[in-house]
Amino acid sequence: MNNNTLNIQPILLGTDFNCYGMARSFYEAYGVKSIAFGIEAMAPTKYSKIVDVHIIDNFESDPTFIETMRSLAKKLDPQKKYLLVSCGDGYSELVSRHIDELQENFLCNYIHEDLFNRLGFKQSFYEVCEEYGLPYPKTKLIDKAMVESGQPIDLPFDFPVALKPSNSIEWLNIHFEGRKKAYILDSRAEFDALLPKIYQAGYTDTLICQDFIPGDDSNMRVVNAYVGRDHKVRMICLGHPLLEDPAPASVGNYMTILPEKNEQIFQNITHFLEKINYVGFADFDLKYDRRDGIFKVFEINIRQGRSSYYCTLNGCNLAEVLVNDLVLNEPSGVVNYGKADTLWLGANPNVFKKYAKDNEYKVKALELLNKGQYGTTAIYKKDTLKHTLLMRYAFYLINKKYQKYFVQR
Repeated sequence: MNNNTLNIQPILLGTDFNCYGMARSFYEAYGVKSIAFGIEAMAPTKYSKIVDVHIIDNFESDPTFIETMRSLAKKLDPQKKYLLVSCGDGYSELVSRHIDELQENFLCNYIHEDLFNRLGFKQSFYEVCEEYGLPYPKTKLIDKAMVESGQPIDLPFDFPVALKPSNSIEWLNIHFEGRKKAYILDSRAEFDALLPKIYQAGYTDTLICQDFIPGDDSNMRVVNAYVGRDHKVRMICLGHPLLEDPAPASVGNYMTILPEKNEQIFQNITHFLEKINYVGFADFDLKYDRRDGIFKVFEINIRQGRSSYYCTLNGCNLAEVLVNDLVLNEPSGVVNYGKADTLWLGANPNVFKKYAKDNEYKVKALELLNKGQYGTTAIYKKDTLKHTLLMRYAFYLINKKYQKYFVQR
C-alpha cells in the first residue's frame, strides 16, 4: 500500500533516531506524515518533511505526559485511526502505566505496568530469564549499601567484567566525569574506583556486574520482534552488529548490522515472549559466548530498537506489522523473519571498512555493499535537502568519534 487509504495517523513519542526510523517506515508504507512529541528538537528529525515535531517541556514525566495525551485525545478526528508508538524507554514506561486509558483513544499495543517493571529493570529481567530458560551471562548484583560499606565486593568470575545500571531510566539523569552507558573493566582497581563515583553522583538503584563474554562487536546480535494482541509472535528480525559507536556516552549503539537468520535464537525468543504473555515491540541485545556456544541475552527494551530500521530494510516494515495487527485485525499466521539481504549502516561505509574487524562476516557485508544492497535510517532521498545535508554532516562527525575513541578488542 503506497498511500494513506487507511486514514491512519502515527503519533510517535520521542524525537530521536528511533523516531525517524519509525516515521520513515510509516511514510514508505502509507505515504503518511507522522506527528512526534518530545522534550527537545534532535538532529535526526530536524528539517524533515516526514515527521512533524512538537516540543513540550517535561513531557517525559507525569503529570505533563498524561495531561498532554488527554488534551490531544480531545482534538482527534473521529474518522482517523491514531497509532501511538513509543521511541524511548521512558515513554514506554509511561505508556505502560497509562495503557488502559490511552487505549480508549489510541491504537497502541504495550504491556501493563506490572510486567514492564519485571522486564524493564535488568535485575528483575534476569529473574524472568531464569524462570523461562532464556540464557544470560553470569551476574552479580551490587547495591548502594554494599559499596558504601567499604568492604571488598566478591565476584564469582574473573576480570574483565561488564558493569551497567539496572535502572537505565534513572541512569539518564546521572552525570559525572567518565560516565558511560556501560563499562568494560579490566581490573579490580578500575572496579573499586568506579563504584563509589556512581553512587556519589546520585544513582540509587542496583548495578549489574557480569562475566564479560569475550570477543569483539561481531559476536553481538540484536533481535527486534513484534507480538500481536493475541500474544503470538508475528515478526522476528535478527541482526548481526559488526561495529558499535565508540563514544563513551553512546556505547551499545550499533553502526553496522548484517541481517541473519538463526533458528536457535528465533525459538528461544519466541518461546520467551509467548510464555510471559508479551505484546508489542521488543528489542533484545545478545552476544555469542564461544566458551559454551550459546547466545546470551543482555537486556530487553520495551520498544523497537534505535537501529530497528534494519528490519524495514529487510522486508519487516515496522509500520506494516503494527497496522496489520491493530488496524486491519489480521489473524496471526506465518511469522515474518525478513529477507536478510540488505546491510544497515549507521555511519559512512568507509567507517565500517576501516574499523570493523576482518572476518567472514565483514566479507559478507562488503559483498552487499559492492552490490548496492545497503541502506541507512537517516539519509532518505525523499526527505528535504536540508535534512539530508544535516545527516551527512552527522556521519562526518561519527568518523571523528572513531578517530578519537575507537579501541579494538
